[in-house]
Amino acid sequence: MKIKEVELRIIELPLVRPFRTSFGTQLNRELLLMKIATHEGTEGWAECVAMSEPLYSPEYTFACQDVIERFLLPKIFEQGDVLAEEVSSLLKPFLGHQMSKAAIETALLDAQLKLEGRSFGSYLGSTKELVDCGVSVGISSSLDALVSEVSQYVHEGYRRIKLKIEPGWDIEPVRTIRDMWPDILLQVDANQAYTRSDFDLLKQLDPYDLLLIEQPLDEHDLLGHATLARQIATPVCLDESITSLESARDALALKATTIINIKPGRVGGYLESVRIHDLCVENDIQVWCGGMLETGIGRAANVALASLPGFTLPGDTSASARYFERDITDPFIMIDGQLRVPTKPGIGVDIDRNFIEDLTKSRKVITA
Repeated sequence: MKIKEVELRIIELPLVRPFRTSFGTQLNRELLLMKIATHEGTEGWAECVAMSEPLYSPEYTFACQDVIERFLLPKIFEQGDVLAEEVSSLLKPFLGHQMSKAAIETALLDAQLKLEGRSFGSYLGSTKELVDCGVSVGISSSLDALVSEVSQYVHEGYRRIKLKIEPGWDIEPVRTIRDMWPDILLQVDANQAYTRSDFDLLKQLDPYDLLLIEQPLDEHDLLGHATLARQIATPVCLDESITSLESARDALALKATTIINIKPGRVGGYLESVRIHDLCVENDIQVWCGGMLETGIGRAANVALASLPGFTLPGDTSASARYFERDITDPFIMIDGQLRVPTKPGIGVDIDRNFIEDLTKSRKVITA
């Protein structure tokens, strides 16, 4: 395919409720949208999942737009005819910026699959029509507020609850939710909030039959995670530490994790995500698909990824209504705790262009 032009938009979409983690509180979801138009007449969409500030990762919205515009797109344009499968190698000389690279690869893949008449799921290797839904619950203002929020999600039918934790908000919230719902699938996510001095504290989570504890330590501390994994009964899962196939391979070799959360934006795209999935399947390691407060554009691709055979745990593939009163695509509606995998060509959802226009803070068109 040959790119005709690329449109970059920064939009801001209000969340239905504040979402607090150990690294901050979000009231809105600011994100970078990419639309690629090709000379073949197809159009590909993607969202760059970086946050507005460099708190979860070094990338952030405006920096992503800058590196895409000044470095990544010129390299792609220089290639002329290009396929999504070539993006990773073409952009490898530019260090890091996985989320920015993932957006380009995904938009190209969407356009490419529309041209071929194939769905995202079919291309990636989908084996399911439906995927189980989990929900991520932010740090609450009180235990009563936490119980109220979790009660809503349980009533709606979510098949797994994930609680965000941090020092001072960990054992008691977990005990409260486990006592109220003794049989629900329950896990926790620390977003790197603890250190090696907290091992005794984290051992106190063992009695609550958790699926896993996600990223308890700093993303660079693989040895610390390996040490922790030997000292607690709760399975350790890595998230921020997994930025590539190589980092996943290293984590497994060090026994720093027995479960991996695959986030396509964080690892550089869906093709790298499939490679990590395949590595984990070969090593009998469970994987699940994490979320980054995606709109329907990113959610559609994530649901397709989560339908691969190795994704045996419910991911953060929530319904659109979990985060947004109105999505920028046709909404994902959960039925009996599951979402249907899109089957139309490309990512398989219809874009609400008028609503995107209303949400747009800035727009730039770059001609190849």
